[in-house]
Amino acid sequence: METALKQKLRQKIEAFRPRTQKLTKELANLVIDKVNIGQAIGGARDVRCLVTDISYLDPLEGIRFRGKTIPETFAALPKVPGKEQPFVEGFFHFLLTGDIPTMRETQDVVEDWRSRSAVPQYVFDVLRAMPRDTHPMTMFSAAVLAMQRESLFAKRYGEGGLKKADMWDPMYEDAMNLLAKLPPIAAAIYRMKYKGDTLIPADAKLDWGGNFAHMMGVAAPYDEVARMYFILHSDHESGNVSAHTTHLVASALSDAYYALSAGLNGLAGPLHGLANQEVLGWIQNVMKKLNNKLPTKEELEKFLWDTLNAGQVIPGYGHAVLRKTDPRYVAQNEYAKKHLPNDPLFQLVNMIYEVAPGVLTKHGKTKNPWPNVDAHSGVIQWYYGVREWDFYTVLFGIGRAMGVLANIVWDRGLGYAIERPKSVTTEMLEKWAQEGGRKEALGG
Repeated sequence: METALKQKLRQKIEAFRPRTQKLTKELANLVIDKVNIGQAIGGARDVRCLVTDISYLDPLEGIRFRGKTIPETFAALPKVPGKEQPFVEGFFHFLLTGDIPTMRETQDVVEDWRSRSAVPQYVFDVLRAMPRDTHPMTMFSAAVLAMQRESLFAKRYGEGGLKKADMWDPMYEDAMNLLAKLPPIAAAIYRMKYKGDTLIPADAKLDWGGNFAHMMGVAAPYDEVARMYFILHSDHESGNVSAHTTHLVASALSDAYYALSAGLNGLAGPLHGLANQEVLGWIQNVMKKLNNKLPTKEELEKFLWDTLNAGQVIPGYGHAVLRKTDPRYVAQNEYAKKHLPNDPLFQLVNMIYEVAPGVLTKHGKTKNPWPNVDAHSGVIQWYYGVREWDFYTVLFGIGRAMGVLANIVWDRGLGYAIERPKSVTTEMLEKWAQEGGRKEALGG
């Protein structure tokens, strides 16, 4: 039987298709951007060439999910009874459809994911066969890839006869199956690596975020941290590495398992998701070098200048797009002020926030002197006892899966093409630069 969420999504996709078809057929030649040499050789930074309606990152306003800011999103979503944080399941309904779900619609997703959450035994066998010093992100990506044999999209495509207009349907099923299984897989990796391979069974009474905390073996209120963390890390436009990689791989009609595994591999890079563990390590190193006590602002300012003058960066500060404090940082900061105000590491995070922007502004080499999400997230995890740094990116990956999987369901629903940008050579760039210089000298 088709669930209410899937019925709603079907209606949304079919109503949306004429919009993309008109843009493709009637307005395809309308120029919306230009590309300069710096963008071509600098990672396509800020080139407008991807489409998503699920989230948008404004340089001054920050991320919006389906048009809503982070505070608006958290305020609107149904809350877990007796808790402050929303259901992650309701948030995914919102990402997928653009509609704030009712409590009944939220519970439908809770029950649907619960029914899909059993992880095949061979996944645990694969994980246990890996060397115990394997990085948790390698294990997480491998577990997702190992389940590719379960893909309904691959099965229906292989049988032949799957129409382009119907491809979103099995992609949706794969996405829902994956999302239901990610928390037990991630919790099992944590317990295998750090807790003597003693796995904790799921509790059928708990929601997605609460069950993850339970299976990790971390007591409340860590369940609240999990819900907040997964929502904040879910989606960030399509241009970041994990989102773009997932979209790119899926554009070849690879199924959700192949695509998400690839996206997780991108997330594992130190310039992307791995940054949160690096920031925590740096914060703890600051405390250690300043005699394991909270420094004065003057001492901290000197330390930051010494760091910059040594050619190093202040991790967690700056962002490729944002030009203000990351709203995801703000959300975590407000939580920490309420629940861990006297924690020394949190107090240091606050002091860095007071001092670092001024130092970076005077330094003059940072476009955005304000903190991003990574400047805060590790400190909260550490406070609640999750102190295995190399696991932090797995937590990021669980949340990010919601955004990237919602996007590739819509990619298939709207029939987006395989991604295939055109490359140029360095010699061509140099030739164009010379020709441009001559034109400028002639006043052209």
